[in-house]
Amino acid sequence: MKKISNNIFFFTLIFGTFMTISSNSWLGAWMGLEINLLSFIPLMNDNKKNLLTSESSLKYFLIQAFASSILLFAIIMLLFFYNNNFYLINKINEVLILSTLLLKSGAAPFHFWFPEVMEGLSWINGLILMTWQKLAPMMLISYNYMYNFFMMSIILSMLIGSLMGLNQTSLRKLMAFSSINHLGWMLLAMMNNELIWLSYFFFYSFLSFSIIILFNNFKLFYFNQIFNISMMNPIIKLLIFLNFLSLGGLPPFLGFLPKWLVIQNLINMNQLFILTISVCLTLITLYFYLRLSYSIFMLNFNKNSWMLMNNFSNKNMTFILTMNFFSIMGLMIISLIYLIL
Repeated sequence: MKKISNNIFFFTLIFGTFMTISSNSWLGAWMGLEINLLSFIPLMNDNKKNLLTSESSLKYFLIQAFASSILLFAIIMLLFFYNNNFYLINKINEVLILSTLLLKSGAAPFHFWFPEVMEGLSWINGLILMTWQKLAPMMLISYNYMYNFFMMSIILSMLIGSLMGLNQTSLRKLMAFSSINHLGWMLLAMMNNELIWLSYFFFYSFLSFSIIILFNNFKLFYFNQIFNISMMNPIIKLLIFLNFLSLGGLPPFLGFLPKWLVIQNLINMNQLFILTISVCLTLITLYFYLRLSYSIFMLNFNKNSWMLMNNFSNKNMTFILTMNFFSIMGLMIISLIYLIL
C-alpha cells in the first residue's frame, strides 16, 4: 500500500508541475504549485523513524505555505489594480511575486531554508528537491523579468553558493549550496535566452542524478565516510572526484557545456561585468571540490582487496558506471558527434 500511495503522490507531483507550466493564468499556476507541494510532503516522510526527516518536511511545508499565501495575495492585488493607473502598487505586486517564486526555488537571498531541509532528506528526495521542484517556479520567474532584482539575486546566489560551501562537512549541504550556485547561473541564462536556461537545467539535473545515485548506492552522507579508503574502491573515489569537477564546470567534462553556452551568450550580449563576477565565483566552488578530492586521494591510504571486490558486486554498478561515464565524458562525445556531422 505504501508503494502504491508513493506512486500516486509522485504522479500528482509531476501533474502539479505540468499544470503550472501549461497554465495561462496566475491563479492556475498557483494551484499547480499547491498540488506539487502537497504531493511532495508525503514523499519526504518516507522514513518516519528519522526525526530529521519530519523536521525537514515541516520546515519545507511552512516555508512553501508562507510563500504561497503571499503569492496568492499578490495575484489578487494584481487582478484588482492591473488595469488602473496604480504604478507603485503594480510594481510592489511584481516584486512580491518574484520574491515568493525565488523563495520557492531556494535562490538567494531567500535560500536560508534550503540547506537545512536538504540535510534531513534522503538522497532521492534531495535530488527531487534540487531538480524537479525548481522547474515550476523557474518557469514562472521567466515570465516576470525585472533586471535589477535579477542581478541582485544572481550575484548573491553565486556568492553564497560558493563561500558557504567552503566549510561544509556534510555532502547534502554541499550539494545544496552547489544547487544555489547553479541556480544563479540558470537565472543568468534566463535573462537573455530561454533555450539556454532550459538546456542548463537539463544538464544540471543529469549531473546531479549521476553523482547522487553514487552517494545513495554507497550510503555516503559525510566527508569522513569518503575518507575511509579501506571501505571504498579507488575507482569509486575517482568517479566521485571527476563528478565533482564536472559539477563545478571544469573543462573538458560535461558540466562545462552549459556554462560554456551561458558564457558565449553573455559575450555576444556584451555583458562582461557580470560574466567576470560569475566566472570568479565559480572558481571558488572548483577550489573546494579540488581540496576535498585531494584529501580523499592523499590522506589515510589503506587498501583492502576483498572489500574492493565486494563493492563491485552490486547489481546497480553497471547503471551507475554508465551514468558517470556520460557525466564525465559527455562533452567530448558531443564534440566528436558535432565534428563528424
